[in-house]
Amino acid sequence: MTQEKRFAVAVMLVLMAGLTQALPTRAQGSSWESSSKKGKAKDSGMMLAKETGPAPAAASVPLVNPDEYIVGESDLVHISVWKEPELSQIVVVRPDGKISIPLMNEVKVSGMTPTQIQTLLTTRLKAFIVDPQVTVTVSDVRSKNAFITGEVAHPGAYSLLMPTTVVQLIAKAGGLSPYANRGGIFVLRDVNGKSVRLRFPYKDVLRGKKEDSNIELRPGDTVVVP
Repeated sequence: MTQEKRFAVAVMLVLMAGLTQALPTRAQGSSWESSSKKGKAKDSGMMLAKETGPAPAAASVPLVNPDEYIVGESDLVHISVWKEPELSQIVVVRPDGKISIPLMNEVKVSGMTPTQIQTLLTTRLKAFIVDPQVTVTVSDVRSKNAFITGEVAHPGAYSLLMPTTVVQLIAKAGGLSPYANRGGIFVLRDVNGKSVRLRFPYKDVLRGKKEDSNIELRPGDTVVVP
């Protein structure tokens, strides 16, 4: 082979090598297509999220049955008036059984259910607002509390939303401490304006004896654990 032919072959090999490097491989093309598809899918998901918007929050479960619970002194009542934020507020039931609300001043609600209060407020607001939408719920039950004090893990006030016995209240309070006098437990109860002491035979009740002494507590009762 002459020197000229060798030179020509070398030039062709160089050109072919450069052309091969310049052309993208099929794998590279597939990777780009995959990335493109992922990008489109992501964009579609974002568009769908924007169109549908966030999922609505689940409705909260009422603390009490609005048709059965009787509102009393010290209860916290949440009043919500649609599109009227200045009228929407949480109010406490005063000792006289009344609450204070803008436009209506004082309204007696003690002895009524949340549903009845809602109807009453809706009727009164019609004098000031066209088609008022009122919702009334109980935020905190404070009028149906029993109390426990002394040698228990967590002394304090506990709501009597469900029938509760002395043993159950002690359990709610975390149980007796190691220093509790189990033979000296009693219940203080107001009877006709007088404080009456009701002895509670703790050990006998736990043994299945004197079960009638495990009385159901009333609002205002205080269990004393010396």
